[in-house]
Amino acid sequence: MARPDASVRAIARFAPPIVLMGVIYALSAQPDLNSGLGTIDLVGRKVVHMAEYGVLWFLWHRALRFRHAGAAAAIAIGYAMTDEFHQTFVHGREGTPRDVLIDAAGVGIAYAIWRRHTSRLAAREA
Repeated sequence: MARPDASVRAIARFAPPIVLMGVIYALSAQPDLNSGLGTIDLVGRKVVHMAEYGVLWFLWHRALRFRHAGAAAAIAIGYAMTDEFHQTFVHGREGTPRDVLIDAAGVGIAYAIWRRHTSRLAAREA
């Protein structure tokens, strides 16, 4: 049986990505998030999508103790796919493969930022 402090540490690692997934689900269940600002709204929402999935990747990567970047990416992109599918059932929303690609781009950008940061840290320590 695990020590209680190990359980608390596991919750501290896994709760943030799960909570973010819940927030994404709740926002996807909204019938219309359009602010009426046209192109600014459209581009802004896509940038937010990229950022939220980049953060989701990072949180899963952290939960997996920074050892499984590919697994974290698979979880985040897999969730993007299920999120888009979920949106097909929400009045006023649509799920598209294009949006999955946008979310995946956010994951890729987050990974690139993380790799650059860890490379710089390694170079400093060498």
